[in-house]
Amino acid sequence: MSTLRVGVVGLGEVAQVIHLPIIESLPEHYELAAVCDISPGLLKSIGDRYRVKNRYTDVHEMVAAGGLDCVFVLNSDEYHAECTVAALDAGLHVLVEKPMCLSPREAEQIIAARDRSGKTVMVAYMRRFAPAFTEAVARLPELGPIRYARVHDVIGENRLIVDQTSYVERPDDVPQEAVDAKWARRAELVREALGDVPEEVGWTYGLLCGLGSHDLSAMRELLGRPREVAAARMWRSGGYVVALLDYGDFVVTYETGVDDQLRFDAHIEVYGASGTMKVQYDTPYVRHFPTVLELERTVGDAYERSVVRPHLKDPYTHELEYFHEVVTTGATPKTTPEDYVEDMELFVEIIRALDRA
Repeated sequence: MSTLRVGVVGLGEVAQVIHLPIIESLPEHYELAAVCDISPGLLKSIGDRYRVKNRYTDVHEMVAAGGLDCVFVLNSDEYHAECTVAALDAGLHVLVEKPMCLSPREAEQIIAARDRSGKTVMVAYMRRFAPAFTEAVARLPELGPIRYARVHDVIGENRLIVDQTSYVERPDDVPQEAVDAKWARRAELVREALGDVPEEVGWTYGLLCGLGSHDLSAMRELLGRPREVAAARMWRSGGYVVALLDYGDFVVTYETGVDDQLRFDAHIEVYGASGTMKVQYDTPYVRHFPTVLELERTVGDAYERSVVRPHLKDPYTHELEYFHEVVTTGATPKTTPEDYVEDMELFVEIIRALDRA
C-alpha cells in the first residue's frame, strides 16, 4: 500500500482534534510531511508535537518546496480556493474541507485547476462517509415511495464540546491586519455569490456554506436534488434557517441553527409509505461517538423497529481512508467539486427564497 506524504494547511481546532490524530493513526496511509499556518506560535507547537521539520507560513512556499503527494486544506473558508488551486498547480492531490469555496468564480477556478493538473480534488463531507449513512442510502428502497423527509441540524457551539473533551491551542499571534483582510475577503466573496445583500443575509449564507453544507449534501446523496425551494425563513440575524424543499411527490423541511446548549442534534429522517429511517449523528469532535441508523418498517401484520450501529470507526477516519483509496487507485471521489457546486447553487436558491418572504 502506498503511503501518501501529506501537507496540512491550517492547524486550528479541526486539525488538532481530528485530522492530525487520524493521520498519526494511519501510518500505512499517510506521512505528515509538512505543516502550514499563519500563526508562527501554532506552527512551532504543532510542528514540535508531531515532529514535522517542514513548516511554512505560506501555502505557496510549502507546495513549491516539493516532497508532498497531497495537501489537506483545513484553514479558513475564505482561503480554501487559493490553497486548493496552488496545490493542484504544483501537481498535488487535494482534500479540501467544506465549504470548498464561497463563490461560483472560485469553484470554476478549482475545477479548471483540477482538469489541467489531472489530480484529485475531494471535498471533505465526512457525514457522507459514516457507515450508518451509506447503509441508509443502500436501504432507502425498503421504505417504499417517499412521502416526506426532515433534515434537522440544531447544535450547540462546537467549542462548548471541544473545551470539555480536547486540548486545543488557540493562537494569539495572528496580526490584526490579517484578521481584517480575512473578513474583507469574505464580504467580497459573498457579494460575488449573492450580489449586494444585507449583512444578516450574508451571515445566513455563511451558515449554509458551513454547517448547512453537511446537511444538504447528505440530503442530495440520499434523496437527490429538490426541484425548487418553495419557501424559506431566517431569524436571529441569520443564525436560524428553515426551508421547504419541493421534490414533486414529496417535500423536505430543512431546519438549522446554532445555540448555547452542550449537545449535538443532527439527523435526516425519511418517511416512506411502509417504513421510516433516521440517520442520527453525534458530534464529530468526540471521535468514535457512533452515527446510528434507526429503522421502522411495517411488514404484513408486524411493525418492526431496529437500531443499527454498523461501525465504531468515526466518519472522519472512513473519509481519510477513502481519500487514500481514490488517490492511489485513480478513482473519482463521490464528493467532487461539481458535487459541491450543486450545494452552493442550493444555498443561493434558499437565499433567493428568503427574498420572496
